[in-house]
Amino acid sequence: MKTLARRTSVLLVTFIVFAILFMFFNTGNNLDYVIPKRFIRLITLILVGVCVGYSSLIFQTITSNKILTPSIMGYEAVFILFQTILVFLYGDKTFQVISDKANFIYAILFMMLFSVLIYFLLFKKGKNNIYQLLLIGLVLGTLFDKISQFVQIILDPNEFSMVESHMFVSFNRMNTELLTISLVITALTLIFAQRYLKYLDVIALGRDQAINLGLNYNRLIQIYMLIISVLVSVSTALVGPIVFLGILVTNICYELFATSKHTYMVWLTSVIACIVLFIGQLLVEHVFNFSTTTSIIVNFIGGVYFIYLILQSTQKK
Repeated sequence: MKTLARRTSVLLVTFIVFAILFMFFNTGNNLDYVIPKRFIRLITLILVGVCVGYSSLIFQTITSNKILTPSIMGYEAVFILFQTILVFLYGDKTFQVISDKANFIYAILFMMLFSVLIYFLLFKKGKNNIYQLLLIGLVLGTLFDKISQFVQIILDPNEFSMVESHMFVSFNRMNTELLTISLVITALTLIFAQRYLKYLDVIALGRDQAINLGLNYNRLIQIYMLIISVLVSVSTALVGPIVFLGILVTNICYELFATSKHTYMVWLTSVIACIVLFIGQLLVEHVFNFSTTTSIIVNFIGGVYFIYLILQSTQKK
């Protein structure tokens, strides 16, 4: 317990140090301009970190798999398909016809509609196998990705560049109105989710054990999936897709903190995700001089770590 408390303290101090470093490193003389801009980016990084960390840990718990993340359900593919269809229909006038706020809200609703249809159609038929749910999500995600690629081929270069701007994460084009909406949605979702975190400790034991201990397993899985859907949809619609961040931060959490209490673990994972994003954005701004994006750095490191996890699991077998 002392080790857990000590490591948690170190993690929180690290979070504060990198947050301060992000805010005040190399600000120059334009503090009145730089600090407000960086503060907005800081809040965005924290919001995305919480959404990704929180949703990834819940997802891995209910699937009993430490190398899966919600991205396997095809949310990113749905988001890119939605943006591609918009540009295909309206061309280079897309964002004159549809405001950033409307685009953001429609993107969230589109991803939520996709997830709700999959969940409730599957559970309504009594097919409560979560792995079948993952398989359907994976297949549909691949289908949507291929449709997006086909439509993108017939777009002209200017229109494709508009789609491409949504394919990579960017924390530099933040809209305070969208950020405010995202904060409200995320806060309400986390408040709702808090009462269900304690059941994850039992669900982690397995489906049969959870049912034997009196849990309404199918209902809880639906609730967790809806929570994941909202968090992933908000994060993706706000800044774009980050595929490997969830794998990276959840497994770092498993390695550093020897606890099975999900009430703590979801927040520890979220803090780790924020730190990773802080470091990535610092590298983008002060080392690479905006020649790359945070998602490329995070996905590269996360992809290498994913391969390491696969090789490690193979060796254990």
